[in-house]
Amino acid sequence: MTTIRASHDRDELAALLGRDPHLHAYELGDLDDFYWPYTTWYRYGEQVALLYHGGGEPTLLALDHSPEDLAELLTAVVPLLPRTFYAHLSPGGEAVLAEHFTTRAYGPHLKMALTDPGRLDRVAPAGELLTTADLPEMTALYRAAYPGNWFDERMVQTGQYVGIRRDGELLAVAGVHVWSPVYKVSALGNVTTHPAARGQGLATSAVAALCRRLLDTVRWVTLNVRADNTAAIALYRRLGFTPVAEYGEFRFDPTPA
Repeated sequence: MTTIRASHDRDELAALLGRDPHLHAYELGDLDDFYWPYTTWYRYGEQVALLYHGGGEPTLLALDHSPEDLAELLTAVVPLLPRTFYAHLSPGGEAVLAEHFTTRAYGPHLKMALTDPGRLDRVAPAGELLTTADLPEMTALYRAAYPGNWFDERMVQTGQYVGIRRDGELLAVAGVHVWSPVYKVSALGNVTTHPAARGQGLATSAVAALCRRLLDTVRWVTLNVRADNTAAIALYRRLGFTPVAEYGEFRFDPTPA
C-alpha cells in the first residue's frame, strides 16, 4: 500500500523531478543548498510535493500531468499541510484541497521554457548586474511598477539580477526566483519596467542579457506567467520561450466552523 512519507534524499528527489525539468524547475532548484534549508518534501509513490518556507507564507508546489496521480498525492498530503498556505497546483488539484480548506484562486498560469535560445541573438542584450547595494532602488521600482509582486530580497545574492539604468535611474529589472548550477535549472522572476519607460524594449533587452548569462551555468531556463498577461507572453515568445504546462495559483485557509 502506498503511503505518504517525508523525503530527505536529494538524489532521490532529483531523479524523480528530473524526469520533467521544465515542469519541476522550481522544485529542482530548491534542492540547491541556497534553498534547501527552507524546504519540506513529501513523496507518494513516484509523485513529489514541496512545501517551501522561504518566502514568508508557506507555499505548496504539487505538479503532475496526471490528474489522477495529482489527486492521490494531494489527498495523502492534506493531513500534513499548514492551516494557511499558498499553492501552485496542476489543473484539478484545487478541487481536492477545496474539500478541506477555503480557497481563493489567483487565476490560471503558464509555465514557459526557453526551447529556442537562438532567438536571443535577435535581441540586443542590455543591463548591468545588480547587487544587494541596489536593493533600495529595486524595491522602489517594484513598488511603482509591480505592486503586489513577491520579491525575496535574498535572491539578489544569487548574482543573477540585471538592471537597466537611464540617466542614473533604474528603469527595468530581470531576475530569478530559482537558480541552481548544481541541478542546471533556473526560473526567471521579478521582471518589470517602470511605467514611464514601457514600450521601449527595456525588459526584453534585460531578459535577453539575463538568459545569456544563465545559459553559461544551467541547461533549463524557465518562468511562470499569468495566462492572461498577453504582453509578457509575447515578449517571452519573441525570446524563444514556449508554454510547456498550465497550472493555477491559490491561497488556502481554514474552513470556518
